[in-house]
Amino acid sequence: MIAEVINMREEEKKPTSTIRRILKQRWALSAIYIASAAIILAAAFLLQNSFDDSAKDGKEESAETGKNYGEPSVEVNSNLETIKMPVADADKSVIKKQFYDVNADEKAQEEALVFYNNRYEQNKGIDIAMEDGKSFDVKASLSGNVTKVQDDALLGNLVEVEHEDGVVTRYQSVKDIKVAVGDKVKQGQAIATAGKSQINEEAGVHVHFEIRKDNIALNPLDFVDKQASAIQSATEAEADKEETPAVEGSEADKETPAVEGSETDKETPAVEGSEADKETPAAEGSEADKEETPAVDETDESTDLESGTDEEGSVPGEDTTEESDSLKDSLNQSN
Repeated sequence: MIAEVINMREEEKKPTSTIRRILKQRWALSAIYIASAAIILAAAFLLQNSFDDSAKDGKEESAETGKNYGEPSVEVNSNLETIKMPVADADKSVIKKQFYDVNADEKAQEEALVFYNNRYEQNKGIDIAMEDGKSFDVKASLSGNVTKVQDDALLGNLVEVEHEDGVVTRYQSVKDIKVAVGDKVKQGQAIATAGKSQINEEAGVHVHFEIRKDNIALNPLDFVDKQASAIQSATEAEADKEETPAVEGSEADKETPAVEGSETDKETPAVEGSEADKETPAAEGSEADKEETPAVDETDESTDLESGTDEEGSVPGEDTTEESDSLKDSLNQSN
């Protein structure tokens, strides 16, 4: 029993003696410092990485939250989207009736007229159908907000989607409408199924697709595969063309003759021509005649003096002779 106790005490003393022996070595303290420094650096590195990961996760979460908040990106980015045909496979589609273009030739305009109820109507969009005549999903041409959903047997039901800058896309002759007013749709999202309409029965199963800017219908084919911003640029260019002749052309042409042409022509003869002609004889002609007249009078007077007549045409001395004769007659009568 005593021997076992002694052995247990010796075993307890061995680790202590071993640690002490290690600590007595010269390299022991240096090794302890280096190991402690390595542990501290490793802990700091791991802590820094954990902070970076948490910050990155926070940024991604906030960005995702801001992106989804109110979903404003649907409308803001719509101007950067490329306008697409409202069908899944445009290569298999055909256009049953074109847009009525006022600048097209007479034949094209006739083909773009819709006849209904003994009246011809201009086609404000394009009527799209499949080559096989089957029904198909109608896709949103651009991302936007649904502003109108209307059941209309004549037009074949109607869906309107509003975009930026007053641009509206309209889908008529549809059925099985999948959206409602106030919904936000993304480009390529199915909004309805192609159907028929009473106003254009000859087109069969189709979708009537329109693009409008400020409620003015535009030819969709002019903007397919172009960015939505091209609609705004095209309308501004068209407005500039309409204003240019009024400001620089017709108005200028109307004003130019009045200012430089007719008025000048009217004033020129009056100042330089007729007035000068009228004043010249009066100033130079009559005055010259007046100055020459005294010379003529002087000649007449000299002629009268030479001929022995006075201004009245009588001869000098004639009155004296008549007076002497009358005195003689009066003396004879008295005698």
